[in-house]
Amino acid sequence: MMIPALDKEQRRIVHELRKTGPLSRSALAVRLEMSGAALTRISRELLTLGVLEEVPEGEASGRGRPAIPLRLASQGGYAVGATAHKGMLDIALVDFAGTTVATHREAIPPIDPREFACMVRRLTHELVDRHHLLGRRMLGLGVAVPGPSLGPDNERWSVVDEMPGWRGAPLREILTAELGWPLWIENDANVAAIAEFYLGGLMREFGTVVVLLLGYGIGAGVMVDGRLVRGQFGVAGEIGCLYPGDRPRPSPLDLLACLRARGCPVSSVGEIDPKSAEQAPVIADWMDRAACQLEVVCNTAFTWLDPGAIVIAGTLPVPILEGLADRLHAAPLVSTVNDRRPPVQVSGLRGSPIVLGAALLPIHAFAADR
Repeated sequence: MMIPALDKEQRRIVHELRKTGPLSRSALAVRLEMSGAALTRISRELLTLGVLEEVPEGEASGRGRPAIPLRLASQGGYAVGATAHKGMLDIALVDFAGTTVATHREAIPPIDPREFACMVRRLTHELVDRHHLLGRRMLGLGVAVPGPSLGPDNERWSVVDEMPGWRGAPLREILTAELGWPLWIENDANVAAIAEFYLGGLMREFGTVVVLLLGYGIGAGVMVDGRLVRGQFGVAGEIGCLYPGDRPRPSPLDLLACLRARGCPVSSVGEIDPKSAEQAPVIADWMDRAACQLEVVCNTAFTWLDPGAIVIAGTLPVPILEGLADRLHAAPLVSTVNDRRPPVQVSGLRGSPIVLGAALLPIHAFAADR
């Protein structure tokens, strides 16, 4: 079951409720500078479509007989996100309100796109069946890939070497043939920015956000006025170019290499332990160097974009992300009017921002305010 595309005014209402939470019709009309009659008519259309619902009377607060607020309907649609990275496959199922219904993580050997598509199809059907969603409205599938697009059509991607068979492959053709749902493919840092913006609460405070993702390597995702910035050729945020691959860079793979070079037997990010007496000194040295490297990223992002938040996210343990943020707070970063400095913070999301952001791609495409 598919929902017809929303028009501009319908999108504005959905976007505002996603940003603010439940609102009465009168409050919503004021915020959107819309007449009460127009708001009533459009909200009725959205109620009929099933993407909005009225807050049950018992949940509404206020004296006397309060106005009945509107909110996003969690059953307005469902979407799936999937991604594969070194040794792991992640899937997430979310509802229209952005709530995570289920996640699945599975250790896997190196996997090519066709094997990935088969696994995602099987696991998605299992999740849909387990949560009794057969016959419900499915908005589509989002897939996150570690690497930039090779062209404006997003058909082929420069996926990292650790994923054999992915680089330059016709991913849309391969995935669509197996899965059959509306499909979105996006860079992992970009989907992490979408997850932080929607699920991290940033959209309630800020219009412009930069997310630094320490994933395979290092990348950035940028949201401006609720829109994902992809650039002229789809490679905005490829900050890894600042750190040539043959030199040290502030990435998880680089930290793993440093640990192994100092005799720590680690083979995956999951084995990095800041509490380990053996690893802790190496991690501290790496954070000192990585934070210095990230200064230029934070300074340039701040001066070019004036973001409300610069979020550090990724697969590394939270204490390491926090250690990087602490070092950046103490660094001599640039300042602008009123001595404002780059607003660096650590992701507060529970779960992978990559797979959650991938799951939000169909919802963002369907209902974001354009």
